[in-house]
Amino acid sequence: MERCHPSEVYELFVRHMNTPRVVVDNGVCDTATLVQVHSARKHGVLLEAVAALSDHGVCVRKGYISSDDGRWFMDVFHVTDAAGCKVADADKLLVRLESSLAAAAAAADALPRPAGCDSPAKEALCLLELIGVDRPGLLSEVFAVLHDLRCSTVDAKAWTHGGRVAALVFVRDEDTGAPIHDAARIRRIESRLRHVLRGGARGARTVLLDAAAVGNLDRRLHQLLSEDREADRRAPAEGPTATAVAVQEWGERGYSVVTVSCRDRPKLLFDVVCTLTDLDYVVYHGTFDTDGDHAQQEFYIRRLDGRAISSEGERQRVIQRLQAAIERRASEGVRLELRISDRRGLLAYVTRVFRENSLSVTHAEITTRGDMAVNVFHVTDVAGRPADPKTIDEVIHGVGTESLRVDEERWPRLCSTEGDAGGGGGAGAGLFSLGSLVKKNLYNLGLIRSCSCS
Repeated sequence: MERCHPSEVYELFVRHMNTPRVVVDNGVCDTATLVQVHSARKHGVLLEAVAALSDHGVCVRKGYISSDDGRWFMDVFHVTDAAGCKVADADKLLVRLESSLAAAAAAADALPRPAGCDSPAKEALCLLELIGVDRPGLLSEVFAVLHDLRCSTVDAKAWTHGGRVAALVFVRDEDTGAPIHDAARIRRIESRLRHVLRGGARGARTVLLDAAAVGNLDRRLHQLLSEDREADRRAPAEGPTATAVAVQEWGERGYSVVTVSCRDRPKLLFDVVCTLTDLDYVVYHGTFDTDGDHAQQEFYIRRLDGRAISSEGERQRVIQRLQAAIERRASEGVRLELRISDRRGLLAYVTRVFRENSLSVTHAEITTRGDMAVNVFHVTDVAGRPADPKTIDEVIHGVGTESLRVDEERWPRLCSTEGDAGGGGGAGAGLFSLGSLVKKNLYNLGLIRSCSCS
């Protein structure tokens, strides 16, 4: 068995002595469920906590992150369900958080083991990673090709942004339900999809992997579109719902301060934290708050090497990546939800109906639950404009009124709390002053001596 360096053993000991501790409390706040996470500092733990909250379907309304700049940190989240109420299944949320953080800690703490000690592999799935130029009817062609090649789609997610499309598609053999292992068949699938995507060698690639080893799909989609430089070159949106991002310096403490002001939506906090984590920045302190449908976030960050952002080029890169990450999930178009008994060729048929009615899919989320297909599509017309309601009605009647419906997905507007009367009601309200919210929290926690912010 390979021996570990003494410093690695010490780090492992520190983490074991400070295993993540989670508290979920419905009695502290009248309007939200309070979630507290205490843990030894490890890069990525914050993202794991935020991802677990997002996966549970709760909305983060406000909270803060604080650390001693050393080995421990504490996160506090005020969360609600989609209706703006306290989380009813608080016990299940606690279990999910504890399980997710424990799994992340176990993965980081894993020491080398003797050969042959690995646990038995679970059933493998074939993952297709697709990236290419978006165009009307593209997803219809992708699912038609998979159906023609006798591939059954188990789960899938697809995003479009800046004229590009990225998709993750899990498939298995349509006839046997078994994983696809044949190398020649995989090459044939890859070749056909590359032709559809017209993206050359980067257009499509396949990965055989253990189902339990698949990471967060949203994070992987962010990575695919970030790696595809063409997707993030579109100019940021303008207007009252625009995304405003600024990066400033607090040289006195050696931090870079990132502020974000934009329209609130589900998984917004995840998208920001995910981007900072993948850019190899560590969040030491932060505050996030919502007022109605507007969100403001502020984070004190350093690079993994402990240094702040050191150049204008690096600063612009962070701003651009955050704006793109926030805007690429801003689902455009009408949200259609399909719940129907799964069958062969279902996705090829439904997306063909969209294409034949001149609808373009901007986002898609495909899920198979037993023998049921639960799919969500965001659709526009082929020019990217809002779809004609008559066309939507024709599509719904064509697919089946009992199976396909329009989902408004209205997320609740929260009333402003006292003292927030001057808070922003849109991006036009401007960003925070440097460190305004974080400094207040650091002062209250006794981590800085004075607080001059108003």
